[in-house]
Amino acid sequence: MPRSARVPAAPASDAVPAASEEPSSGSSAERSLRLLALLANQGRALTLADLAAQLGLPKGTAHRICTQLTATGFLARDVDERSFVVGPALRQLAFDTLNHGTVRGLRHEVLAALVREVGETCNLTTLDGAQVLYLDRVEAQWPLRLTLDVGSHVPLHCTASGKLFLALMPGKARDAVIDRLPLERMTANTLVTAEALRAECDEIARRGHSRDREEFIAGLVAVAVPVRDAAGAVRAALAVHAPTARMSMDDAERRIGALQAAAGRMTGLL
Repeated sequence: MPRSARVPAAPASDAVPAASEEPSSGSSAERSLRLLALLANQGRALTLADLAAQLGLPKGTAHRICTQLTATGFLARDVDERSFVVGPALRQLAFDTLNHGTVRGLRHEVLAALVREVGETCNLTTLDGAQVLYLDRVEAQWPLRLTLDVGSHVPLHCTASGKLFLALMPGKARDAVIDRLPLERMTANTLVTAEALRAECDEIARRGHSRDREEFIAGLVAVAVPVRDAAGAVRAALAVHAPTARMSMDDAERRIGALQAAAGRMTGLL
């Protein structure tokens, strides 16, 4: 949910310098965009001091930019109120950018062809904060199926795509996210301890794909593979899922090759 437009006062360690400080270069819009790009690229919360130092800005200037961006929802305060993270407005902008236009149609065609090949529902997801966001989905023509609309969010710790995103994070970033996740039990198979989830992530990283063994919804299994951009960074995940009455975990594993081939075709469409 978007935060209130009121911004908490800066902590003592981030005291704002005198208003006479001026930015060294660039327009206000340019500095705002560079700050948002930095936060999005880092994938973690940054303090005001971090932002000012990395962007080469006076702390007072960085504070004014953060205040404006927080008020409009493009930034949000982190849990400890001392750091900033990307806000809901920026996430929505990223979602709209990824999910519309000609390229979106081409991605959808790859997904539809995959469903025709594997015979079950497939989806394309991305990481959105500490949740999984559904970017696209193609339903298989079966009477028994789970429907999640595009734009829906599902947990990280108990879904195939979510565990895949966790597993492929750098180690320190992964540990930080796991430490903050509410490891809610969804089924009897859900991993609800940090130790178990970390062990599972190590196995996923070694194996290269992820499984949901009835961990999110009882009677539903899934597998997911990463979708990488041209530079090799993980940008999304492709997954197939189905009821156990129709697809066993072994059956799902046999579809990995088809998912990986489709993920390769997605690389140029991100």
